[in-house]
Amino acid sequence: MNSELRYAYYPGCSGLSTSKDYEISTRAVCRALGITLKEVPDWSCCGSTPAHTVDHVFSAALSARNLALVEQEGLQTVITPCPSCLTNLKVAAHRMCEESFRNEVNRHLEQACQNSIRVKSVLQVLVEDVGLQALQDRVMKPLTGLKVAPYYGCIMNRPPDIMDFDDPENPVAMDHILKALGSEVLPFPLKVECCGASYGVARKDVVMHLSGKLLSLAESLGAEAIVTACPLCQMNLDLRQDQINKTLGTSFRIPVFYYTQLMGLALGLDKEDLLLDKLTIDPEPALEKMRQAEAEARSEEV
Repeated sequence: MNSELRYAYYPGCSGLSTSKDYEISTRAVCRALGITLKEVPDWSCCGSTPAHTVDHVFSAALSARNLALVEQEGLQTVITPCPSCLTNLKVAAHRMCEESFRNEVNRHLEQACQNSIRVKSVLQVLVEDVGLQALQDRVMKPLTGLKVAPYYGCIMNRPPDIMDFDDPENPVAMDHILKALGSEVLPFPLKVECCGASYGVARKDVVMHLSGKLLSLAESLGAEAIVTACPLCQMNLDLRQDQINKTLGTSFRIPVFYYTQLMGLALGLDKEDLLLDKLTIDPEPALEKMRQAEAEARSEEV
């Protein structure tokens, strides 16, 4: 693990609202691991999914404004937990490598962006900069006894030439972290299939079908929890689970954790600091599995 891990931090809009549990648990885990996060001052929305459908230059300008703010702070790398924010920031940086496009973008900005900032996900930092061995060494309460299905969603690693991290068809970064924390990671063939996030408002029927397919596979594999790194994926699989059950005639009750929440538990952080009570599907049955496994391990030691 590097001696000094200091990054500009872009929380994204959902981190202040619908995915507050992701935001809080991410900050808590980073503190526990000695990662210093310097929030981008006066950051603004990156445009998320809709902006690029209107105007590519405008969309890039929304992200470039934030990158320019990082440049002013003198930091070299900005990290974000949200795959949608990550995609927008990285696509903007990629396209601005072309001087003519960068000039168009900068005409929209008060402070020109030099495009000198590297963009990474928090997940990438944990794997590449902190390291799996360092994570394993910090585990205080292993996730022993918990069978998890890691679900990455469809944009975390795509397109591969821009995202430049992990395998676009079979990513394993989160798998490795969860194994290092002591959980049993199940092979999940649909780990990069779409949950229907972009149709969340316009076509709920599509969301019910696609997310229902993911829940069905997780259940058939014996997963006691699904673990994700994406706010939109988490919302569809957790918040909409009762809607999916009603639509499909199913009875899923699978808790959907952010990977940072499980990391926090393994690092010995309080549940209150991880906002586990914000999950719609009760996580207690899954957590009880871990407590039972821990009790059994202790009894065997005696």
